[in-house]
Amino acid sequence: MSDKQLKMSFQPTVIEHLGVKMYSHTIPAIAELVANAYDAGATVAEVLLYDKPEHKIVIRDDGIGMSFDEINDFYLKIGRNRRKENQISCPNRKPTGKKGLGKLALFGLGNKIEISTIKNDEKVTFTLDYKEILNSEGDYSPTFDITEVNSSDGVTHGTTITLTELTKKQGYPLDKYVEHLARLFNFTDSNFIIQMCLNDGEVKVIDNHLKYKFITPQFEWNYEELIKTGTLADKAEKYTSSGLINGKFITTEKPLKNNMKGITLFANGRRVNAPEFFRSSESSHFYSYLTGWLNVDFIDDDNEDLISTDRTSLDWKQPITTMLRSFLSETVSVIERDWREKRKTEKDKRMKSENNIDIQDWQSKLPIDIKNSVQDILRQVEDSELTVLEQVEVVKALRTLVPEYPYYHWRGLHTEIRDSSQKYYEKEDYYNAFAESAKRYVANTRKKSGCTQSKDQGLMGEVFGIARDGKKKLKVTKKYKELNQNVFSEDTLTSIEEGQKYLSMGIISGCRNPIAHSEIKDLKNSGLFNEKDCLDALGLLSHLQRRLDDSELE
Repeated sequence: MSDKQLKMSFQPTVIEHLGVKMYSHTIPAIAELVANAYDAGATVAEVLLYDKPEHKIVIRDDGIGMSFDEINDFYLKIGRNRRKENQISCPNRKPTGKKGLGKLALFGLGNKIEISTIKNDEKVTFTLDYKEILNSEGDYSPTFDITEVNSSDGVTHGTTITLTELTKKQGYPLDKYVEHLARLFNFTDSNFIIQMCLNDGEVKVIDNHLKYKFITPQFEWNYEELIKTGTLADKAEKYTSSGLINGKFITTEKPLKNNMKGITLFANGRRVNAPEFFRSSESSHFYSYLTGWLNVDFIDDDNEDLISTDRTSLDWKQPITTMLRSFLSETVSVIERDWREKRKTEKDKRMKSENNIDIQDWQSKLPIDIKNSVQDILRQVEDSELTVLEQVEVVKALRTLVPEYPYYHWRGLHTEIRDSSQKYYEKEDYYNAFAESAKRYVANTRKKSGCTQSKDQGLMGEVFGIARDGKKKLKVTKKYKELNQNVFSEDTLTSIEEGQKYLSMGIISGCRNPIAHSEIKDLKNSGLFNEKDCLDALGLLSHLQRRLDDSELE
C-alpha cells in the first residue's frame, strides 16, 4: 500500500474555469454527479441535502463503483473522453458523459469533496480539497484510504460523494430542486430512478413523468405521427435524420410558466439544448402554450463535439445542427397552424354545446358590413392569450351586442311585433313581416277597445283621437303627467292622441292598400319595399303597440 499513490494532473486554472465558474448553481452541478451514477449502471441515485446541523450535499449510487486503478486511470483524469477509452460501462446504457469534466462540478458549490467507492470487495475513500488543488503545481495527490469490504456488510458496490465547506450556505427549496432536476434528464432506462430528500426527510422520486406532471395538456402531437402528415411529410422525407428523432409536443389551455415554455432536446438521456422554439421570431403568443421534448441521440454520436459544456445549447453553426434547426423550425410552424385550428374548433364546440351558439350560423345571419367587423374581432380573440374558456365568454358578450339579424334586434321591437314578424324577416319576406305585424296590431286594438268596426282603417279612426261624438275612446296619454305631477297642456294631449289615430290609420293604409293593386313579389323584386322600409315600418308599429298597451278607455 505504501507504493500506491493517487494523482490528478491538471492546470489549477482548469478547476476554476470548468468547475467554480461553470457550475455555480446547485442543480446543474448535482446533475453531473447523477449522470455519472447512470453511466456507472446504478439503479438508484440518491441526492441527500442537509442544511442542519451543517450544510452539505451527498450523492449516493449503487453503480459498479471504481477500483483504485480506475480512479487513477479514469476518474482523476481531467477532460478525458470515456467513450474512446476502455473503461467498463453498463452494457445496456450508452455513456452520457463525454468531456470528463463532470467531476469538477461540485467545486462550484463547495471546497471539499469526499469520494467513497466500493468495487471488488474493496472500498477506496479519498478527498479532493479545492484550496490544496489551487496551491499545487499541476500534479495533485489527494489523501486516501483503502479498506476491505465483506459481502455480509450489505453494500458491495457503489459510490458516495459528499460535498462540504459549501460556498453558499442557504436553504434548499426541495420541490423546486426536484422539478428542476427532472427537466435535465430523459433516460429511457426505466430501471434508473433519482431520489432526493432534505435532512433525511420525505423522499421525492424523480422520473421521466415528473417534468410534465404539473401541467394539464390541451392538445398533444406525437413526433413520429406528426411527420407522416401534411406538408411536413415531404420535408421529413428530405431530411435524412428525421427518422432518428422521437418525442412529443404539448400545448396547454392556459399560459405556461416561463421555465416550462419551449421544446427541450435530449441526447442519450441528458439535456443538450435548453427549451426553445427554433425560430428567429418568437413573438407569437402561441409560444406561451407550447412545451415538450425531443430525443436527438444522433447529435451526441457525432464525431464533432456539438454540445456546450453546460448543456444549455448545441453548436448551431455546424451543418448537422443547422439542418436540425431548420427542420424543427418547420415542425413548430406546422404545430402552430394546427394548434390555432384545433383551438378554434374547441372554442366553437364549447360555444355550441354549452351556450347553444353556432358560430358559423351566427355569422351567416349578419349583414356583410357587420359580418366583416365581427370576423375581425373574432380573429383578434383567437390570436389573443385568452384561454378557450375566456374566449367563449368574449364571444358570448359579442353575440349579445351583435345578435343574428342585428338591425332587426337593435330596433328593440315590441314583443307582439317581433313575434308576428320574425320568421318572415329572417326569410327576407319583408312585406309579409310588415303585413302580419299590422294585422296583429289591428287585432290587439280591436280586442282592447271592444269596437266592432269591420274596416281596419275605420277602426283606428274610431277608437283613437279626441272624442267628438260622445263615443268612448282609447286614451293613450291618460296615465302620464309631468315630472312635477302637473297635467300636460290640452294642446299637447290632443296632438298625441290625434297622432296615434292618424299614424295608425296611415300605417294600415300603407300596409293593406298596396297589395290590393300589386303582387308582393313585385314589390320585393323592385326594391320599392326593402329591408330598411320593413324595419322602419316595424319600428313605427312597435311605437303604436306600446301606446296601445298604455291606453285606457275614457
